[in-house]
Amino acid sequence: MRKAFFLIRFLLILPLLLIGFVISAQPGNPGGGGKPGVPITGIEVLIGLGGALGLKKMMSKRKNNL
Repeated sequence: MRKAFFLIRFLLILPLLLIGFVISAQPGNPGGGGKPGVPITGIEVLIGLGGALGLKKMMSKRKNNL
């Protein structure tokens, strides 16, 4: 009974382990070389930081006026 339980558990876990190897074995970029698209460049980061700084200053002025 104990061997059967071990065998069943092993057969259920084995596919999960093999899936990891299959997923990591996928080929790279078929077009070769080239730079991948970057979703956020430096200018967007600067715009976001400027907006956050402006919001912070606006909140602190509003807090001081109360």
